[in-house]
Amino acid sequence: MTDATQPRLHPLADTSPSAVVAGFIAMMTGYTSSLVLMFQAGQAAGLTSGQISSWIWALSIGMAICSIGLSLRYRTPITIAWSTPGAALLITSLGGVSYHEAIGAYITCAVLVIICGMTGSFERLVKRIPSSLAAALLAGILFKIGSEIFVAAQHRTGLVIGMFFTYLIVKRLSPRYAVLAALVIGTLISGLLGLLDFSGFALEVAVPVWTTPSFSLAATISIGIPLFVVAMTSQNMPGIAVLRADGYNVPASPLITTTGVASLLLAPFGSHGINLAAISAAICTGPHAHEDPKKRYTAAMWCGIFYGIAGVFGATLAALFAALPKELVLSIAALALFGSIINGLTIAMSESKEREAALVTFMVTASGMTLFSVGSAFWGIVAGVLTLVILNWKAR
Repeated sequence: MTDATQPRLHPLADTSPSAVVAGFIAMMTGYTSSLVLMFQAGQAAGLTSGQISSWIWALSIGMAICSIGLSLRYRTPITIAWSTPGAALLITSLGGVSYHEAIGAYITCAVLVIICGMTGSFERLVKRIPSSLAAALLAGILFKIGSEIFVAAQHRTGLVIGMFFTYLIVKRLSPRYAVLAALVIGTLISGLLGLLDFSGFALEVAVPVWTTPSFSLAATISIGIPLFVVAMTSQNMPGIAVLRADGYNVPASPLITTTGVASLLLAPFGSHGINLAAISAAICTGPHAHEDPKKRYTAAMWCGIFYGIAGVFGATLAALFAALPKELVLSIAALALFGSIINGLTIAMSESKEREAALVTFMVTASGMTLFSVGSAFWGIVAGVLTLVILNWKAR
């Protein structure tokens, strides 16, 4: 399925309406999950609106080029995203150093990612993780997003119920259009309820702003190394788990190296780093993206195209997503992830000797805990591996 020597497929011919919708939802999910964090971090550090706009532009262009290029290269739905934990980290750490030093720290982080990719150390680590734990990791990551639809129902009951039952009915009649139908009905209901507000929306083209990097030990310790740790543990490891859980065994090293190089080139324009996506990737790798797994790469390709369009207009992006009710965005993302959560839980519980370890991995990851500034995805794998080793020590 992911062999680069397989017969060449044709992206436009392979595209379906469900793939375009999946790509759009993946893009929308990626932006709405943490775009506000970058505005918070930028404002806390005293960045100008032009610098913040350039930051979003750099991330978007990098994600667009890598998502499109890697998906076409491997004919695999490879979705790239910025580091959401990294953006959260910058809210507290970006203001402690000069912006020039922060850019230098971004470059340091990118170089460390490239080294991991080129040496194959990350690839070797990932291959040692049992498939049941990788699938449990995926299910745990997606569980919180998937359950948000029921929390959203508390606030916009009519909207969410309308979308949910539309999804179920269309899923029974024509599964590939279930998410699209839910999105259309959700938008219509939002309009009828007066929940769409485009008053703050205006198109403005983003202008890249170059910042000359400088390097300091303080910025490396407070920003560069923590960014590297969260990128590898909270983004790249779950990102590979998503691909493997859905049957895409593309080599990890070239993907990691490519994202590292893109991060390095775009750092002077404000990019704090792009990595493999996890949550938005699952939207493109799941059955709702395309009924044929070999053609789901087009969903990631379209996600990249939407990234590029969004990046061109940089600062106006927040206003666009602010126009949509939060409950609509949460609900459509949750519905698009149902299939991936089902697949992850099924694989996680398929091996009887690994079920308890898989359950621990799922529960720790789904908890959202943070320990020593490292997210739950990393600790989920650690807890699962320890459980597996302790319970099966004699058998092994």
